[in-house]
Amino acid sequence: MSREPGCVFCKIVAVEIPASVVFENESILTLLDIGPLSEGHLLVIPRKHYSKLSDLPPSESAQLGAVLPRMARALLEVTHAEGFNVLLNEGRTAGQLVPHVHFHIIPRSPRDNLGYRWHAGTYSSGRAEEVAAAYQEALSRQTQ
Repeated sequence: MSREPGCVFCKIVAVEIPASVVFENESILTLLDIGPLSEGHLLVIPRKHYSKLSDLPPSESAQLGAVLPRMARALLEVTHAEGFNVLLNEGRTAGQLVPHVHFHIIPRSPRDNLGYRWHAGTYSSGRAEEVAAAYQEALSRQTQ
């Protein structure tokens, strides 16, 4: 199992520091966030260390993706939340504080004070097609 010595999540996986684990299997660990944005805030992490989602091999990605809906159903049942956010921050600029891939599942209610910024923009004429073509070109160079 790959591990990064200074990584808090790797230490949790190795049971070197305590955590409130709610689910685990051979590849995934789900625990309560110690700094929850709302009660029941979950973290879903791979046991292997990957700093960024963009580093995950497809098989590891699939395992995380398979667990997320199950954790979301459990979160809704336990917290009685009216909804939830699934969030992954990649890189410090995006808010990633622990450099180990982790998904947040955050219970939401109309009464919470979490807020949400979604400042939608628009593309100038023809720009969406240019950006889509750039993505298609980048994807054509990837092996998976």
